[in-house]
Amino acid sequence: MIIIKSKREIELMREPCKVTAELLHDLAEFIRPGISTMDVNDFVEKRITGHGMTPTFKGYGGFPAAACVSVNDEVIHGIPNAARILREGDIVSVDVGATYRGYNSDAARTYPVGTISAEDQKLIDVTRQSFFEGIKYAMGGYRIGDIGHAVQKYAESFGMGVIRDYTGHGTGTKLHEDPYIPNYGKPGKGARIERGMTLAIEPMIALGSYEVRVLGNDWTVVMVDGKKSAHYENTILVTDGEPEILTLQ
Repeated sequence: MIIIKSKREIELMREPCKVTAELLHDLAEFIRPGISTMDVNDFVEKRITGHGMTPTFKGYGGFPAAACVSVNDEVIHGIPNAARILREGDIVSVDVGATYRGYNSDAARTYPVGTISAEDQKLIDVTRQSFFEGIKYAMGGYRIGDIGHAVQKYAESFGMGVIRDYTGHGTGTKLHEDPYIPNYGKPGKGARIERGMTLAIEPMIALGSYEVRVLGNDWTVVMVDGKKSAHYENTILVTDGEPEILTLQ
């Protein structure tokens, strides 16, 4: 069931979304060669708890950390590890959520580690822009399939793969709510988009094929072909006009 948020619920959601936006912005300066993925996790957790909020992901379904930190060919759900050191030329995706008075945020970015290749920077840029192409249709009168179609059309125009096995989703009192929002699809299909929906739209794009597999830890999703992938996500609010991005500073 799709939950339309009240004005009060939207105001509550703004609080964790604001903290999430700020920490993702600040991570761009924090991430550098030589730090570990656990260092990234600790930065996220301290920032969230410092605002009196709870890291949404920690313990969610048994996930052991406050942030998903995924390096290079890892698409999502990378488990932070003090022994996993970021190196010059890596790219790292950080997916985070904060919970405040029962309401959640959800957002992700992919960051360069030091100097990266032009190809990898293009991957990051295309992934980010595919989000903005998608949310052009996150308005009343459109359907969920319109969002996914726009993401897919843009990313594939650069010869990149659009991950199909994992999707965006509604979010609110539950991290994952209806509707589920694939990053591919046919225009005019799926649930109608209505004012008051809060949606986590999250293109996951790869340099090669879209095929993925899950590692033996039962969490981390990696590309089958070993090529790099990127992730860009925001929690948005559907309004009477253009959508409002709640997790973007």
